[in-house]
Amino acid sequence: MAVPVPDPLAVRAANLAELERLGLPLPPENYPLVWDDGDQVQLRPTVDLERRAAILHVILEFTFGMPREEAVAWLEGNDLTPDVTDPEWAFITEDMGDRRSFILHFDALAALTWVLGLTPELDPLEPVHNLTHLMPDLMQRESFADWRARMLPAPRDAPTVAAMLDLHYCLDWAYLKLEGSPLPGSIDANAIGQRRWALEWSATFTGPHHGPPGGWEEVDLSTS
Repeated sequence: MAVPVPDPLAVRAANLAELERLGLPLPPENYPLVWDDGDQVQLRPTVDLERRAAILHVILEFTFGMPREEAVAWLEGNDLTPDVTDPEWAFITEDMGDRRSFILHFDALAALTWVLGLTPELDPLEPVHNLTHLMPDLMQRESFADWRARMLPAPRDAPTVAAMLDLHYCLDWAYLKLEGSPLPGSIDANAIGQRRWALEWSATFTGPHHGPPGGWEEVDLSTS
C-alpha cells in the first residue's frame, strides 16, 4: 500500500550529514531530490522482491560454476523465467554478456536482502557477508516456495527504503567523484551503484514527476 513519503529535505539533510561523516564529497546544492513533498511511496509486492532476489542468486551461482542445465532447470521448475530479463537469460543459456558485470550483482542482492528484512544493515563502508544461507539452497534443490516458507521475510517499511535510496543516490555521486582517491571503506563505486539499482527498483513512487514503475533493466542510474 502506498504511503506518504518522508520529508525530502529532512532526509537529504541527514544523508548529506552521513556523507560528511564518511569524508566524502557532497553533491551540489541543486542535486535533484528523489521525490517531492506530497508524493507517495510503496515497495513492490513481497513475492516480486523475493523472485528478483532468487533470480540474482541463481545468476551469481552460475557465474561461480553452477552447471547451466541446473540453473535453467531450477528457474523453469520454480516458474521464475517470466521475471528473468533478456540479458540474464542470454547469459545463463548462451553465456552472452560480461561475466564480471553479473558478478557485481552480489551487492544488488545484498540490498534486496536488506529490503526484505533478511539482513540487519546495509553499511556504506562494508560488504554484506554470508548471503548464501539466506537464499534458496540450490545444492539441495530447495524450491522457491520452500525457501519463502523457511525465511519468512519481513520487508522494511517503504519510507525507510526510500531514505536508504536517497542515501545511495548521494553516495553514487560522491563515489564517482572520488576519481582514484582513497575509498572510505571496503566497497567501491560499483558496489554502491549495484545497491542503488536494487533500491531504485524496490521502491516505487507516485506523484506528478514519476512515471509507472519500470522493469529491472529499465532502472535509471544517472546522477543528474
